[in-house]
Amino acid sequence: MSLPALLLVATGACIVAFALIYLLARRINNYGIVDIAWSYAFLGLGALYGALANGWPLRRILLPTLVGLWSIRLGTHLYQRVMGHHPEEDARYREMRVRWAANFNWEMFKFYQFQALSLVVLSLPFALVCINPNPGLHPFELAGATLWFIALCGETLADAQLAAFKRNPENRGKVCSVGLWHYSRHPNYFFEWLVWVAYFVFACASPWGWISVICPAIMLYLLLRVTGIPMTEEQSVRSRGDAYRAYQATTSAFIPWFPKKPARSAVGGH
Repeated sequence: MSLPALLLVATGACIVAFALIYLLARRINNYGIVDIAWSYAFLGLGALYGALANGWPLRRILLPTLVGLWSIRLGTHLYQRVMGHHPEEDARYREMRVRWAANFNWEMFKFYQFQALSLVVLSLPFALVCINPNPGLHPFELAGATLWFIALCGETLADAQLAAFKRNPENRGKVCSVGLWHYSRHPNYFFEWLVWVAYFVFACASPWGWISVICPAIMLYLLLRVTGIPMTEEQSVRSRGDAYRAYQATTSAFIPWFPKKPARSAVGGH
């Protein structure tokens, strides 16, 4: 199947799936489940491309497997976070209810459909890889797989360190500045972005794979300017005040790096 046909099938599948997920969200009155669905959907798209594309068979197995493992890890992490607080809804969606109060259902439906379309755009490197007919693995693909492994390990470690910090009752109301969080205020976001860089590097071995650079670029913009760091930091400052401001003053926002001055003991939370 050609690239346009693959993307067309993927678009139709995502539109229908996210319309159904929207109906489920209305039923349980928790629109935060879209984050879970969005993460798990990459598993389905990877499998779809692997099954329908006509590229080299091993490549059609390898990349969807990498995508699937990442998708399952991220989706399960978000499932535990979102459903662990159900029926309480994530603060972002509570704010949307207020902002879109005049026409909430329609606005939220459009938001869900936007998530569906974003999936197709971000899955571009997967499709390009799966239609690549060249036999054998290119050095770019080996480099991409290696970077993917490093990024996934880093993201998993960051999430585990934050979860362990929060489980300790003595840390209630404090800022997590241990482990990777000592070097970055958002190491989980950094390694998540690095996963997308890895997919781009992997795709560079395929014809026209370079155009998938838009995917890590989009993710970087979202993490730095839209739904990632800005919203997280706004909430942290609101809940932790001066303790988090002190953390901001000493610790890199995104790329892990040494603090500007010796870190103090943890005194605030994420």
